[in-house]
Amino acid sequence: MIYNSNMGDIDLSKLTRLYPASVVESNGDVAEMSLEWTELNEDKVKVLHYVLVFDFTPANQEEKIKTTLTFSSKNDLIAEMQKVSEFFNG
Repeated sequence: MIYNSNMGDIDLSKLTRLYPASVVESNGDVAEMSLEWTELNEDKVKVLHYVLVFDFTPANQEEKIKTTLTFSSKNDLIAEMQKVSEFFNG
């Protein structure tokens, strides 16, 4: 199963998790956080960008295998999530 994103082809045959997140900066630290956490703390952090993470890491494996698509806005992230959803449901 190949998903054709605007940033390249992604093989979904071994996908274990798919999740959206924001990359935020707070007090000089940069971290990937859930969208819900970001909304609850939007007055305390600066959103640098949004990501859609395709995680291919097998269970019980320490080394992470991920492909990350980066977006400048939450609306762009949501639009891509809808495309991925249509791919799975279509």
